[in-house]
Amino acid sequence: MTGGRAGYAFTADEVRRLSGDPDLPAAASGLELSDRTLLADLTRLRRTVGELAPAVAETVRLRRRAVPKFGPAAAGWLLTEESLQQGSPAPVAVHRAGRLGGLGVHDLTCSIGADLTVLAGRGTAVGSDLDPVRVLMAAHNLGASGVPGRVFIADALSRSTSGLLGYADPARREGGRRITGVDTLPSVADLDRVHADRLPVLRLPPGIDFDALARPGEVEIVSLDGSARESVLWPPELAVVSRRATVLRTDGPTEVLTSDDPSDSAVLSVGEYLVDPDPAVVRSGLVRHWAVRHGLSQIDPHLAYLTGPAVPPWTRGFRVLEVAEYRERTVRDWLRRDGVGTLEIKQRGTPVVPDDLRRTLRPAMSRDTRVARTLVVARVGRGQLAVWCEAVDPVRG
Repeated sequence: MTGGRAGYAFTADEVRRLSGDPDLPAAASGLELSDRTLLADLTRLRRTVGELAPAVAETVRLRRRAVPKFGPAAAGWLLTEESLQQGSPAPVAVHRAGRLGGLGVHDLTCSIGADLTVLAGRGTAVGSDLDPVRVLMAAHNLGASGVPGRVFIADALSRSTSGLLGYADPARREGGRRITGVDTLPSVADLDRVHADRLPVLRLPPGIDFDALARPGEVEIVSLDGSARESVLWPPELAVVSRRATVLRTDGPTEVLTSDDPSDSAVLSVGEYLVDPDPAVVRSGLVRHWAVRHGLSQIDPHLAYLTGPAVPPWTRGFRVLEVAEYRERTVRDWLRRDGVGTLEIKQRGTPVVPDDLRRTLRPAMSRDTRVARTLVVARVGRGQLAVWCEAVDPVRG
């Protein structure tokens, strides 16, 4: 069994045997299977499942992590480490499938079928992938989820179905290296070229430069519980606006903001509260629109930080205690005066490196970690502004 982030490399024979005997993983159900106990656990497993011990152990380890992300059905899935990391959390996948409105869909890069199971549960859906092992896993996972669907081996850069809308989630890694630019595998340009008669829906990393892609249609940035999860490029046939921010919450209401919403926000000096909008709002370029909706103002036209008399519900914010031109000496004075033992440092548009600054300021800090403050250093106009704050718990309502 191999360790590391790449995870275990399943063979097609192992997948067939695991799929054909759903009781096999039960042999490992009572084992801890942590990094500390794994060698001993594998020794015990070999007594009952023989050469399948590494595959069984990896399957159980992955399932334990998959259930919170994908839902209860994943307790019976077959997965890989990469597919678990890259797959959409259930609320995100359900939201995306809901926008497809029951259309027939071909998941061109279905991998182990995490998205395909959601699509197939809402309408006609088929899946394909170049990796035969993942195709076997996807077929198993459809059955384990109790949804119909067909899965087969095919290249996303080929035409293997007709009359179905393509959906693709191109790879984010190449040889273990994370792809950070607009390049994906396969590329957006190649996918659009092959499927030019009906452009596919594309799921991409949330930080991708969609302006550089210059693709027609709608860009939707989706977040879940304060973390940006994906960019979805909707083709013209499904586009409603040019940009959309969708803020999903597992225990709260969904908020949707679009480029058609009012955006004439004011720019004012820092007021009673500083507000940090959700990453979906920031990455979609809809900060001004969100400010207008919630009665807030920008502190600079180029910054995402907003200010106002209150923090909107479900949003992270800070009560402003002091505002001054940024100088380390001023910050040290604030630290000593307030007896701060825990300091969060956030910066926007400045050369400040939070970890380096925290080390420099450490001698001025208290040992009482219960006293916490947040320092925001931001470029406002041509100067650097220091905002001394106290974090406030989000209002849930």
